[in-house]
Amino acid sequence: MTAAARAGVRAYAAVTGAYWGFTLTDGALRMLVLLHFNALGYSPIELALLFVLYEACGVVTNLVGGWVATRFGLRATLWSGLALQIGALLMLAALDPAWGRETGVIWAVLAQGLAGIAKDLTKMSAKSAIKAVVPDDGASGGGRLFRWVALLTGSKNALKGVGFFLGGALLGGLGFQGGLIAMAAGLGVVLVAALVTVPAGLGGRARKAPFRGIFARNPAVNLLSAARLFLFGARDVWFVVGLPVFLHDGLGWSFARTGGFMAVWTIGYGIVQASAPALVRRRGAPVAGDPAAGDPAAGDPVARDAARIWAAVLAVIPAAMAAALAGDPAPDMAAWIVVGGLLAFGVVFAINSAVHSYLILAYAEGDRIALNVGFYYMANAMGRLVGTLASGLLFAAGGLALCLAGSAVMVALSFLIALALPVPPAADPTAPLQDLPE
Repeated sequence: MTAAARAGVRAYAAVTGAYWGFTLTDGALRMLVLLHFNALGYSPIELALLFVLYEACGVVTNLVGGWVATRFGLRATLWSGLALQIGALLMLAALDPAWGRETGVIWAVLAQGLAGIAKDLTKMSAKSAIKAVVPDDGASGGGRLFRWVALLTGSKNALKGVGFFLGGALLGGLGFQGGLIAMAAGLGVVLVAALVTVPAGLGGRARKAPFRGIFARNPAVNLLSAARLFLFGARDVWFVVGLPVFLHDGLGWSFARTGGFMAVWTIGYGIVQASAPALVRRRGAPVAGDPAAGDPAAGDPVARDAARIWAAVLAVIPAAMAAALAGDPAPDMAAWIVVGGLLAFGVVFAINSAVHSYLILAYAEGDRIALNVGFYYMANAMGRLVGTLASGLLFAAGGLALCLAGSAVMVALSFLIALALPVPPAADPTAPLQDLPE
C-alpha cells in the first residue's frame, strides 16, 4: 500500500470514529429526552414537538454548512459539530425542574436546536470527507465508494439504535442530569481524539466561496435532493409520531417496549444499509450517455436504476398497510400488519437511502463536494421536518392509516423525480487515493 493510500485509510478511520462517537450520543440524547419528558406527563405529540427546532436547525445548517466547510475546511466543521454537541448536552444537564414547565420546555427546545446544528455539521463533514479520501472504481453497486459510503451510513444508523438503548440505560442508572454529563465527558474524549487524528487539508484546502454557492447548480444534485426530501418525509410521516403512539395507545405496548422495538428496527435498518452494495449488483458494463439528455459522456446506470426500482417497490408497502388498517382489523392482526410492514419498509427504505448516499457523492463536483453534500442534506433535513409535522397532523386526523397513505404519496413523488436522474459519471478505477498531508 502506498503512503497516499495509508494516509487515506487513516483519514477515513479518524473521521468514521468521530462520527460513531457522535452518533451514540445523538441516539442516546433522543431517548433520554423522550423518556424524561414522558415521565413528566407530556403526550406523544408534545414530545414530537420538542424535536421541531432540532429538525429545523438541521435544514439551515445543511444549507450553509457546505459553504462554511469550503471556506474553513471539513476538519473545522467536524470539530465544531462535536463541540456543539457537548455544549447541547451540558445545556440540557443544567435544566432545573424548579424553572416551571414552560421555561423548561423552551430551554429543552433551544438545547435540541443546538444539537440539531451539531448533528448536521458532523454528518455533512463525515460524508463529504469520504469523497475526499476514497476513489470510486465505477458507478456500479460494487464500486469502492459505494461500499465505503454504505458502511459509514449503515454503521451510523446501527449505532444510533444502540444509542437508544444507551440513553435508556443512562437514564435508569445515572438519571437525566447524570446521563447527560456522562455523555458530554465521553464525547469530549472523542473530540480530543479527532483534534489529534483528523488530518489537515481534509477535503482540499479551504478557499473563498461566494455565499450564493450554497445553492446547487448541478441539475443531478437538485433532482436527487428533491427525491431525498420526499423519501425521508415518507419515513418520518409515520415513524415519528404515528407509529409510537399507535404501538403505545392502539396496541397497549409499554413505552419501554415501544422504544426497544424502534431501537432494534433502527439497528437492523443500519445493517441492511451497510449491505446495500451486495444487494444492488452490477448489471453490465458502463454505457455511453446522451449529452443532450443531460447524461455524462460515459457512466454506469446501475445505481441510478436502483434508485428508481427500489422507490417503486417502497411505495407499495405503506399503501398496502394503509389499505389493510383501513378495514379496522383486530388488535392482534393490526400488530402483525404494522410490525411486518415496518420490517419490510425498513429493508427497502435502507437500500433506497444507501443508493442516494452513494449517488450524491457520484454527482458531486470535485471542487464543490461539501457544497453539494450540504445542499443535499438540507433537503434530507427538510424532509424530516415536513414528515415530523405531518405525522402529528395526519395521525390526529385519521390515525396511522392516514399517516401511511401520506407516506405512500411521498414515496411515489420520490420515484417520479428519480425517473429524471441522469447516469452518474464513471470514475477511473485506477485512480489513486487522494494524497493527504501526514
